[in-house]
Amino acid sequence: METEKLNRIGPTALDVLLSRRSCPARAMTEPGPSKSQLADILRAGARVPDHGKLSPWRFIIFEKDGRDRFADILVNALSQDGTNPSQIDEWRARVTAAPVMICVVSCARELIKIPVWEQEMSAGAVCQNILTASHALGFVANWLTEWYAYHPVVKQKIGLKPGERVAGFIYIGTPKDEVVERPRPDMNMIVTRF
Repeated sequence: METEKLNRIGPTALDVLLSRRSCPARAMTEPGPSKSQLADILRAGARVPDHGKLSPWRFIIFEKDGRDRFADILVNALSQDGTNPSQIDEWRARVTAAPVMICVVSCARELIKIPVWEQEMSAGAVCQNILTASHALGFVANWLTEWYAYHPVVKQKIGLKPGERVAGFIYIGTPKDEVVERPRPDMNMIVTRF
C-alpha cells in the first residue's frame, strides 16, 4: 500500500524537479506566497540532510516594509562606497521587485565533530528546497548571493552574528512574462561510471 502511494507521488515530484527554473528578481511581481504558503516553503526548506541535527541555518524574511528597509540599507552601503546614483536606483528597484525575499543564513559551528563543510552544504540544500517548494506552489524563485551577501555593513544591519554567512537571498514571486528555459548540461558530458 505504501509503495503504491509513493509511486503516485513520485512522478509529480519528479515533474516539479525537472521543470524548475530560475526567474530574475527584476522580472517578478505580485502575488507572492501567502502567509501559509510561505510557512510551507520554509518547512520544506528545513527538511534537508542535517548531520548531527544541528539546524546550522536560519531564515530572515523580507516582505513589504522589510524589503524597503533592506533597500535603504543597500542604498546607504552603496552611497558610502561611492557608487553612481543611477546604479543605486537600479539596485533599489531590483531588491524590491519580488514580493518576498528569504535570506538563508548559514550558522555553521566550528570545533565540533560535524565538519563545517557538511553544515554549509546543508544550508545550500535548504536554498534548493526553498526554490523547489516555491516552484511546486506555482511561483518563480531566484537564488542569489550578490555583493550585499558579503558586505560587512549589510550583514551587520540585517542581524548576522559573527561567524554567520549568507547562503543565499532567495527571491519569490510571480513572473511578469513567461519564463524562458535555458540550455541545460549535456548529461553525456557530465556523467561517468566507475
